[in-house]
Amino acid sequence: MSTKYRFRDTYRIQLREKDHPPPHVHLTGGGPDVMLSLETIEVMVGKAPPLIIKEALAWIRAYQTQLLEEWKRCYP
Repeated sequence: MSTKYRFRDTYRIQLREKDHPPPHVHLTGGGPDVMLSLETIEVMVGKAPPLIIKEALAWIRAYQTQLLEEWKRCYP
């Protein structure tokens, strides 16, 4: 498991080893475990407070290319 981003002293965006397609990351911390799509930049599964989701998706949007490249290296 690799944490890519930490915010608000609680939340983390993680790229997990030995995960499954489609390309996604996990938003964890403070209770929620949300799967966020790296392709469509939207929630796939799970719930979290709307402002937390908004902040996480904005960060993913900014780093989408790098995250997808890393996903492809880890999961060819």
